[in-house]
Amino acid sequence: MHMPISDDKHLWVNWDEYHHAIEQLMRQVHESGWQFDQVLCLARGGLRPGDVFSRVYDVPLAILSTSSYREAAGTVQGNLDIAEHITMTRGSLGGRILIVDDLADSGVTLRRVKEHLAHRFPAVSEVRTAVIWCKACSVIKPDYYVHFLPTNPWIHQPFEEYDSMRPAELVEKLAGMEKAKAE
Repeated sequence: MHMPISDDKHLWVNWDEYHHAIEQLMRQVHESGWQFDQVLCLARGGLRPGDVFSRVYDVPLAILSTSSYREAAGTVQGNLDIAEHITMTRGSLGGRILIVDDLADSGVTLRRVKEHLAHRFPAVSEVRTAVIWCKACSVIKPDYYVHFLPTNPWIHQPFEEYDSMRPAELVEKLAGMEKAKAE
């Protein structure tokens, strides 16, 4: 399957580019010298990068569900919802927190989550933000980002094929792959 060509309106990212960008983001945080106690990933876009950060830095992972892209298979931004609770395996959120997400689009999610932490978690002493992509239209500039996007393109991430796929379509896709492999 061929990837469309990226332009000012669309950025197409394959799995290798996506994983490399996560690694570049981790290197940037490491080279800054800043030490953090916990990773707070914003689900869903920050789940994959947050998981990798937690593993490589060997720090606890916390998950906060947020959602603003729900309509039209995740392509239309609506009202921002922030979950009432943060999911963690033990303890509570505190110390130096690195918020990880995939991108700063409007920047509203990052700004509102920082405000949420300041009001709800007094044990948090410092918060920094890390994203793969930062669009020029963002109202907040993340502390760490890999790619600055001056033209604010729509980012087509490799996992988006699952947004509109349903179980029967997945089974059909796998059957086709297995048939092609057998030939």
